[in-house]
Amino acid sequence: MIFRQRHPEPPTDDRTPTEILKRIRKIQLRTSHRVDELLVGSWHSAFKGRGIEFEEVRPYQVGDDVRAIDWNVTARANAPFVKLFREERELAVMMLVDVSRSIDFGTQHQSKRDLAIEVAATLAMSAIKNNDRVGLTMFTDQIEKHVPPRKGSRHVLRLIRELLYHTPQGTRTDPVALLDHVNHTNHRRSVIFWLGDFAIQDPDRRVEKAMRVFGRKHDVVPVVLMDQREQTMPNVGLVRLCDNETGSETTIDTSSGRVRRHFEQLASRRAEQRDKLFARLKWKPLVVHTGEDISKPLHRYFDQR
Repeated sequence: MIFRQRHPEPPTDDRTPTEILKRIRKIQLRTSHRVDELLVGSWHSAFKGRGIEFEEVRPYQVGDDVRAIDWNVTARANAPFVKLFREERELAVMMLVDVSRSIDFGTQHQSKRDLAIEVAATLAMSAIKNNDRVGLTMFTDQIEKHVPPRKGSRHVLRLIRELLYHTPQGTRTDPVALLDHVNHTNHRRSVIFWLGDFAIQDPDRRVEKAMRVFGRKHDVVPVVLMDQREQTMPNVGLVRLCDNETGSETTIDTSSGRVRRHFEQLASRRAEQRDKLFARLKWKPLVVHTGEDISKPLHRYFDQR
């Protein structure tokens, strides 16, 4: 069982529409600057369109590739014409965001939920600046909210608002239900950013089988949300911990070196299992940590693609 520090219940939102808009605009401005500085060119080269499609024909000019000559038009016009093509760039981009209780955790002045919002907003802004469509699915052990892919900055503002103010009904995570939903709502190949902590319990590999089928249809980028205290435990004496998803509680003595080493071994084992899963699926994960500047890992990841 994975125990996490108890996180307070989210407060009831009593902000006025003006306050809500200010918060959304603040995230938009911060992510827009990051996109303009770092990601637009990288995005275009990292995520390709669906292929090349015919655009028009024009008269042959000196230096044109003779392999591009359209012989049917040339015969009718009694003069050489060549075919012109363009890259079909438009992509459908989906953000799958885990909003279960486990991502409420955070110790670096930021929760994993806040980190997910910042990453998702940056990716969405990158998509629309390249004229791609972007959509959102928030999930727990049920589908919490689904927004189909569309274009435009107003649409991205709506996605940010949904991420900020949606109150999840579920507490746990069911990846199989999520993947089944996406397969039924996205009929064309899409770029999928799956944001979560991927603390998946899968003894019979049922989840892995569903992920494998899903990966054959879509270009999947798992975005792993992490916090430092999920990997190392400080010496702070007796601490009462609570599993946010199940409500189970326990008290541990962090002054014990044996307890801290055992905790770190469990964390290392979970990370190793997760990485082996991604390797079997041939998915390259993007790992981001609470409290860090996400520009660097995003830029590095896109350049590697």
